[in-house]
Amino acid sequence: MNDKKMIAVLGATGAQGGGLAYAILNDPNSAFSVRAITRNTDSDKAKALSKAGAEVVSADMDDIESLKKAFEGAYGVFGVTNFWEHFSPQKETQQGKNIAHAAKEAGVKHVIWSSFEDTRDKVPIDDDRMPTLMDHYKVPHFDSKGEANKFFMDMGVPTTLLFTSFYWDNFIYFGMGPKPGEDGTLGITFPMEDKKLPGIGAVDIGKCAYGIFKAGDKYINKTVGIAGEHLTGNEMADAFTKGLGQKVVYNAVPASMYRSFGFPGAEDLGNMFQYKVEFNDEYCGMRNLNVCRELNPELLSFDQWLADYKDKIPLE
Repeated sequence: MNDKKMIAVLGATGAQGGGLAYAILNDPNSAFSVRAITRNTDSDKAKALSKAGAEVVSADMDDIESLKKAFEGAYGVFGVTNFWEHFSPQKETQQGKNIAHAAKEAGVKHVIWSSFEDTRDKVPIDDDRMPTLMDHYKVPHFDSKGEANKFFMDMGVPTTLLFTSFYWDNFIYFGMGPKPGEDGTLGITFPMEDKKLPGIGAVDIGKCAYGIFKAGDKYINKTVGIAGEHLTGNEMADAFTKGLGQKVVYNAVPASMYRSFGFPGAEDLGNMFQYKVEFNDEYCGMRNLNVCRELNPELLSFDQWLADYKDKIPLE
């Protein structure tokens, strides 16, 4: 074990970090070992990681000293934050800065920072085509991560920016799955017009990250966008119809209507979908499926993901 390069994985009990940790742990020929970082080392998920062979340590992304300690001796770091835990873009940007600073101090050779585009590069704050949120953002959960990108670059940390995609797991956990309409027909609702939405199974994000680490220096100081498939709303609805064995339709609504739905984050997500529509060619182009399959030969299509996870999707 001592000759293996250690990867320190933030969010190891979550979807992305857990996917990476288990991709390494389940590979008997891996050149890497896992240091799973979590705030609660006594959780069931932390204990499962330990049992699977990970070193489990405690650290908090708000505490830079704890991060430095957690990164000591690590070859690589996988950095991921969770905006939806606190809904604070400022907190998320600071966490990204803390990760970059701690990685620099620890002499980490390769960081993968799970991030997004900063939408303000295309839609400035004074652009009124979509509302400005929290005074400083267009798509807070994108912009906060995107704003942190520069810290890794400015500090000279060898970093791969990993631009992820819409989680298909949102159909399970985020209330975005098919819902019955007034006539009882199931429907999915997005403000995506007829444009394609890049999506991915959360488990595949970790596997793609593993592919990046396995590639050595190839992706250092580069941006890699990942997706499992690019699908229109109608194509997703057709896949649901086939996979669930009952009719599912696509309800295309204006972004302004989506922003008005009132659930936590509705305005953020309404702006996000609008951004993806208005810059669809570039957004999809950044997420090259051939590159993703090179990184992760097991990459799931939406049909394959549905076959594995359909029983977990609530239909009420």
